[in-house]
Amino acid sequence: MLLNLHVKNFAIIDEVEVYFKDNLNILTGETGAGKSIIIGSINVALGGKVTKDIIRKGADYALVELLFQVEDKDVLTAIGELDVPLEDDQIIISRKIMNGKSICKVNGETVTTNVLKSIASLLIDIHGQHEHQSLLYKEKHLEIVDRYAKDYISDTKQKLEAVYKDYIEVKNKLNELKIDDDKRLREISFLEYEINEIRNAALKSGEDEVLGAEYRRLSNAKAISEGLGNIHGLMSNQESGSAGDQIGRSVKSLTKLVDYDSSITNFLNQIVDIESLVNDFNRELSEYLSDLNNSEEDFNSIEQRLDLINHLKSKYGNSIAEILKYCEESEKKLEEYNNYEDTILLLTQQQKKLEEQLIQLCKELSFIRQEKAKELTHKMRDALVDLNFLDVKFELVFRRLDHYTDNGFDESEFEISTNPGEELKPLAKIASGGELSRIMLAIKSVLADKDEIDTLIFDEIDVGISGRTAQKVSEKLSMISKNHQVICITHLAQIAAMADAHFIIEKTTDGITTKTSIRNLNETESIEELARILGGAVITDTVIDNAREMKELAKGTKKF
Repeated sequence: MLLNLHVKNFAIIDEVEVYFKDNLNILTGETGAGKSIIIGSINVALGGKVTKDIIRKGADYALVELLFQVEDKDVLTAIGELDVPLEDDQIIISRKIMNGKSICKVNGETVTTNVLKSIASLLIDIHGQHEHQSLLYKEKHLEIVDRYAKDYISDTKQKLEAVYKDYIEVKNKLNELKIDDDKRLREISFLEYEINEIRNAALKSGEDEVLGAEYRRLSNAKAISEGLGNIHGLMSNQESGSAGDQIGRSVKSLTKLVDYDSSITNFLNQIVDIESLVNDFNRELSEYLSDLNNSEEDFNSIEQRLDLINHLKSKYGNSIAEILKYCEESEKKLEEYNNYEDTILLLTQQQKKLEEQLIQLCKELSFIRQEKAKELTHKMRDALVDLNFLDVKFELVFRRLDHYTDNGFDESEFEISTNPGEELKPLAKIASGGELSRIMLAIKSVLADKDEIDTLIFDEIDVGISGRTAQKVSEKLSMISKNHQVICITHLAQIAAMADAHFIIEKTTDGITTKTSIRNLNETESIEELARILGGAVITDTVIDNAREMKELAKGTKKF
C-alpha cells in the first residue's frame, strides 16, 4: 500500500506531503489546480520519462519520494531478489532530478531505472487515458487473458518459451548450413585455414599478459640498467666510500674492539649480518644486470610473439580466451560441414521433434486460454452491466497465427455490442473514449481478485460519463477498493462522494509565483467540496443539502 507521497520543486509544486489511506482515496480540485501533476510525480518516481520543465522555476532539483508498506511475502521475495535491502517490510522509492540527470534510490540504494520499473510493477498499477487507449490494440487483449489465467498457464508458458528458443536455434542453424556444394567446399577450406592458423600459434591462456609485462621491462632495459648500475655503485664494496666499503670497514674495526669489551660482540654480530645481506644484494643485483644486458635476443623473440598474438586478436577476438573459443566453434562447424548430410539429417530430426513439442504446448496453452476466456468474458459482461452497459454482448475471438511464437500461436481480439440488435464488432471500431475507460475499469474489477498489486491509481476514469453511469462507476471503484488501495482523480461528485479519504488539490498565487498544495478533507469540508463540484460558482443551501444527501447515499451503497 502507498502510505506517503512527498514532492518537492516539481513543476508548480513547491513542496507537498500526502498520507494516503486504505480503500478509496479520492482527489478533486479545480481545473488546472495540478491534479495531473500529482499523478505525474508518482509516474516519474517510478521510472517514468522526465520532461525539461519538470524542475520548479528557481530550484536546482526536483524530488519525489514514495513510501510503501508491503505485506505480500511473494512481492517481498521478488523485490529481495533484485538486491534491494528490506526493513520493516517497507519500500522507500526516491528520484532526484537535476541538470537533465536523475538519481533513483530504493531503501537508500542507488538503482537503475530498469530495476525501479521492475519494483514499481510489483507495487502499483497506474491507469490513465494512455492505458485505456491501449485497448485499441489486439496485443493487449491476449495479455489481459493471460493475466486472468496466469495460475493455470504459467508452467505451460515457461515450457513453451524454452522449447521455442531451442526450435529457433535449430531452425537458424539449418538455414545457415543449407548451402550449395561449391560454397560448402569454400567454407571448409576457409575454416581449415583459420583453425590451422590458431592451432599453429599454440596459444596459452594468460600468455599475452605475461609477455606484455616482460616486453615493457625489456623495452625499458636501458633505463633500468642505468638506475640499477648507480645503485650497485653505491652499495658495492669494490668502490671506496660505497655502502659495502663502509660496512666492511666497520666490521674490521668492531672485530678489533671486541678484544677490549666483550659486550661489543652484539654490535659485531649485527654488522656482520648486515654485511652478509649487502653482499647477497650486490651479488643478485649483479646477476640481474648481467641477464638484462644479454636480453636483446629475448626481447626480439617476445616482440615477435606479441605481434603474432595481436594479429590473431585483430581477426578472431579481443583476448586469447575469445580466440580459442572462436577456434573451438570453427572446429564444430568444420565437423558439421565435413559430415554435411548426417548433420542436416540430425538437425532436421531435431527440428521436427521440437516442432511437435511446440505444437502440443501451443495447443495446450490455447485450450486453457479459450476455457478461461469464457469465464473472463462472462464476468466482463456482468461487470459492464454494473457499469451501465445495459444490453451488452462481449466476447473474445481467437484466431490461429500462421507461425509460432514464444507466446503460442494465438491471436485474440475483444468484440463488443453495446446496443440491442447490433452485431459483435471489434472493440477498436466501436468504443468511444468514455466507453473504453469503463471497459478498462470492468477489466480491472474482474482482475482484482487475480492481481497481487495492492495499489491501483485511476486518472481520467470519468472521461465522457455522467449521471447514472457515473454512479455505477463510483460503485465499481468502491468494490475494487474492498481488497485494494485505490487512488482516483475525478471531476464528478458521484465518484467523489464515495471517498473513504477525500483530498483536495488547490492552486494559489501571490502574483509572482504559483503553488499547488494538497490536503485531506474532514466530513464537513468534503461535503463543501462536493457542493462546489455540483454547484459551480454559486453554492446555495440547496446545493449543500444535495451534497450532504449524496454523501449519505454513498455510505449506504458502499460495497463493504
